[in-house]
Amino acid sequence: MLALAAAFSSCSNKPAEVKVENPIVTTNNGKVQGVLVDNNQTVVFRGIPYAAPPVGDLRWKKPQPMTNWDTIRVCDTFGPASMQEPHSDPNSFYTKEFYWEGDPEFSENSLYLNVWTPVKAAAHPEKKLPVAVWIHGGAYVSGWGHEVTMDGEAWAQRDVILVTINYRLGVFGFLCHPLLAEEGNGECGNYGTWDQAAALQWVKNNIANFGGDPSNIMVFGQSAGAGSVKNMVASPVTRGLLSKAIIQSGGGLGRDMRRGPKQNNMDFGKELMDMAGCTTLAQMRALSAQELQNVVGRYIKEKKRYPVLSPVSGDQLLPKGFDQATLDGEIADIPYMIGWNKNDMGDMGESIALFAETREKQSKQPTYVYHFTRQLPGDDSGAFHSAELWYMFGTLDNSWRPFTEADHVLSNEMVDAWTNFAKYGNPNGNAGNDAWKPFTVENKEVHEFDIKE
Repeated sequence: MLALAAAFSSCSNKPAEVKVENPIVTTNNGKVQGVLVDNNQTVVFRGIPYAAPPVGDLRWKKPQPMTNWDTIRVCDTFGPASMQEPHSDPNSFYTKEFYWEGDPEFSENSLYLNVWTPVKAAAHPEKKLPVAVWIHGGAYVSGWGHEVTMDGEAWAQRDVILVTINYRLGVFGFLCHPLLAEEGNGECGNYGTWDQAAALQWVKNNIANFGGDPSNIMVFGQSAGAGSVKNMVASPVTRGLLSKAIIQSGGGLGRDMRRGPKQNNMDFGKELMDMAGCTTLAQMRALSAQELQNVVGRYIKEKKRYPVLSPVSGDQLLPKGFDQATLDGEIADIPYMIGWNKNDMGDMGESIALFAETREKQSKQPTYVYHFTRQLPGDDSGAFHSAELWYMFGTLDNSWRPFTEADHVLSNEMVDAWTNFAKYGNPNGNAGNDAWKPFTVENKEVHEFDIKE
């Protein structure tokens, strides 16, 4: 296992190249060294493994602990993205928007995370800065934690540590199959969701040495990442790991994203493996990662539909779906921020209002609601699904779009709101400003994010 872990490691073992000026932090598995960015004010640790490579016999199993290492890992390279279909269509809107530079390496070995922290905080547990853990979207079948929109420099400048994660996707992360259910004592699927929970546990166990406060961890995500946040706050497994949550373009109550009856996933999974000619788990695990990914493509081409590869409820991790857990008052009792975009995947306002009103009846913790309405410059796509990512990560300069000074002002406003929420559970901050009030039955306030002409 040690040889396997070394072969699959993202952070390289390069003791001869260690640079003393770059901060070194001790994790539970060993020492890691980051890279200075942002005029040496921020250090980023790229590609830290948070679990063992989920390959071979570990395919379709819960994430397992990473093997320890003895030398310093120089974390200067992002880990591979999870296996997925390439963004190869140059005419696709999202390819043109986010993936014009091409895809990173895709690999079944993808359980890595990235940490941006102020240099002054690295290796100083006494700093106890707030921590934000980002779960990327992509319909549970695509995406990674270091996409062009995602960067932690603007967050670290505001004394918030940003962690972004990769997790297993598609057939690797969410396959349900009768043989897997038999092996798992009735449970199958949710491997990617278990990865997310494992990453949160890693953050809880290790973030203090990066200058973070393990008792002040916010989880946030967009689209399927928002659905993943819903799973994290609904799961008893992650209870106590989180202090705040932001749900972006994932709806509120009545919009459990892409979740259906477990049997649907089971039926699709059996069809997939039948198509691959696999009748045993050994055969299923003997397929190469690319062969397995190719089966999904073949299925889509022949069946003219997408297989159901998404989280399921009814197991140890998710005994109940988010909707039922919310109605039963069993989600994490923490502050929430939740919102959607004007030209999003449908109007989410009603389901979000229902969530906020339900929370008001159950808890004294606030729920803040936002609506992102900025019509992005450069074309007529509007405030589309995912448009807000450029703004709340402060990465407008990474885009091809002709953003204006007003867009940069809006971006600063949004980064402030998101980092304030990470710090205090209040997007206004703690200086007595209450301009953005929580959403209640009596005060249905929805904060609009748009440029000011």
